[in-house]
Amino acid sequence: IFISLVRSQTLKKTMPANLPFDFKKWTVEQFVQYLEQEELGQLANKFKGILTYEVKKRLACEALRRTGVGLLFWVITGLDFVVCVLQVFNDPIHGHIELHPLLVKIIDTPQFQRLRNIKQLGGAYFVYPGASHNRFEHSIGVAHLAGQLGQALKTKQPGLNITDRDILCVQIAGLCHDLGHGPFSHLFDAMFIPRARPGKEWKHERASLDMFEHLVKSNKLDGEMRKYGLNPDDDLDFIMKMIDKDQETSLNLCDISQYQYYLREDKSFLYEIVSNKTNGIDVDKFDYFARDCYHLGVQINFDYRRFLKFARVCEVDGRKHICVRDKEEDNMSEMFHTRLCLHRRAYQHKVTKIIETMITDAFLKADGHIWIEGSGGNTFTLSTAIDDMEAYTKLTDSVFEQILNCSSRAPQELKDARDILQRIINRDLYRFLGETLFEDPTEVSTNVVTIEMDYGKKREDPIDHLYFYSKHNTTRAFKRKRCQVSRIRPTCFSERLVRFVCKKTDLKADPKTDEEKFKEWCRGKGFPEYQVIFINKLMTTINLSLWKMDIKTENKQTLPGTHWFMIENDLNII
Repeated sequence: IFISLVRSQTLKKTMPANLPFDFKKWTVEQFVQYLEQEELGQLANKFKGILTYEVKKRLACEALRRTGVGLLFWVITGLDFVVCVLQVFNDPIHGHIELHPLLVKIIDTPQFQRLRNIKQLGGAYFVYPGASHNRFEHSIGVAHLAGQLGQALKTKQPGLNITDRDILCVQIAGLCHDLGHGPFSHLFDAMFIPRARPGKEWKHERASLDMFEHLVKSNKLDGEMRKYGLNPDDDLDFIMKMIDKDQETSLNLCDISQYQYYLREDKSFLYEIVSNKTNGIDVDKFDYFARDCYHLGVQINFDYRRFLKFARVCEVDGRKHICVRDKEEDNMSEMFHTRLCLHRRAYQHKVTKIIETMITDAFLKADGHIWIEGSGGNTFTLSTAIDDMEAYTKLTDSVFEQILNCSSRAPQELKDARDILQRIINRDLYRFLGETLFEDPTEVSTNVVTIEMDYGKKREDPIDHLYFYSKHNTTRAFKRKRCQVSRIRPTCFSERLVRFVCKKTDLKADPKTDEEKFKEWCRGKGFPEYQVIFINKLMTTINLSLWKMDIKTENKQTLPGTHWFMIENDLNII
């Protein structure tokens, strides 16, 4: 048909008088009339459906163009289609971004709106006044970047057969990847839950999957997904696997080939866009690096836009991976260095961790006294709300204010929790005594807060897990050889610190004497070189004679009213 139509030089000679010369303006009946004149009438009936689709598409496009309404997004299902007007969001990091109507439908749900009330950086807001951003805007940014990377790969490599359906699924995964975060983000799953429910294997990625299922079911989004060309029976599991590939989903297929088809195993690179378990380079980090630096007032040298420009997919050992140009090695190294700097300057700032420890202590005391109604009218506490998504939807940072403003007739534990939070408001914080390098912090008491800092590579150089390609051969992926590594690059990629903090500040002692006893204790325990932290003489501190005790001993003799604890930090580049 189109070969016949393109023969524009013959159109003038054979054009019927009642047909306009510009065939792009013809109706379906005019197309049929012309085909019959060209003795192609047998094709008219065969392709009438396609002609109808193209004409309807053109008319709808012209109508929207006349009204000046936004950009278009076409979803083709058989011979039907839906015209989607992308909604524009003004983001301080990425500028004006357009989101698919299905993404907007997800955003406009209670489960997603909940993220407006969960701080992205937890307790860092009490240290950096600008760090007031929330998981809400971060999630929208990740969805935008996921779509950008997917579209870039589709444009550069048509042979990958990336469909609009694939890109929409990737964007939904990016949008919903943080639905499972609790109050103050990582404080909840890394500090509070392990102490409130010891032995409970739980992390926010698992909660994100549960919350996503709850979101789709409670808001009846299955129909909306089908409307825009998705198949919920298959695509929901694909989306959940992209959020966390290690988690089990509800998919139950006996035929392994069918399983691989539904989860796009032939497009394995799609799993590296939102949450990359191979080398840790994904759009989630791209957004929170840029967003956190912006709100913290910290300069960033890593440019994620260069990665989007130079990313390509290459096959390695039968699986397709996202690779980057070899000349981008320095830029990717800067990305991991940026993460290290953010952890040292903000995420693991000593005052940030002290405040988060105080909030955790308050939550533990208030745990049995804060009740949240969930499904079926059942009630849950702070630590058990993770078992019911309806209750968990109501659990946000607002619990801080709820505890802080509790009644004077509240139970004593709840009042104790209120007093701890009041100390944060009054800036009467736990006292930081010092920190030291510690190789194996296993012989410690229960008063230890462990903070996981790595994204999977621990002491290894993350660049060793990244695939590159060269401009001479864009289809062959390779890893950097050790002999090609610059000698001025770092060779150590992690360190472990132990911080010592005093909870009580009502004891007076000579800071110099305490400092000497503290250093003596560190040497006696075989710690590496102690990092001296100056303690102001005007600051009331703990009497460090308690450090004479052996922390291996269960029956520790501490001074009355005195408490100490250690914060263990694993500072990994990735």
